[in-house]
Amino acid sequence: MERKQNFSRKREAILGTIRSTVTHPTAEWVYQTLKPDYPDLSLGTVYRNLAQFKNDGVIMSVGIVNGQERYDGNTKPHTHFVCSSCGAVIDIPGEFIPKEVSDEVAEKHHFKVQSSEVLFHGVCSSCLQRQLPL
Repeated sequence: MERKQNFSRKREAILGTIRSTVTHPTAEWVYQTLKPDYPDLSLGTVYRNLAQFKNDGVIMSVGIVNGQERYDGNTKPHTHFVCSSCGAVIDIPGEFIPKEVSDEVAEKHHFKVQSSEVLFHGVCSSCLQRQLPL
């Protein structure tokens, strides 16, 4: 018999918080956001649930930005731009690696490519504007 996951209120709140923002939050941000409404919530609970959501493909990890893993509730095809100045993570819609490239990599190296990611790094438009001389 398949075990049904316990989808508790805290678990729903964690997922809802990730999905409700485009800031690509950290586990700490999710914890601080939910703590007032869930006083018994632990940071460990947030990390465990984020890991499970990521494993289930419900959310994705953007990677480590300024020493902390950042998460994304948007699992539609897109990539990210990470600002090296302010640390902002910005969605860029679309697919950036054509299927032909994945197929070529798979054939050439005898892999089964399941997914691919592109991550752009640079300075965002807000930081560029702040850097302009007056």
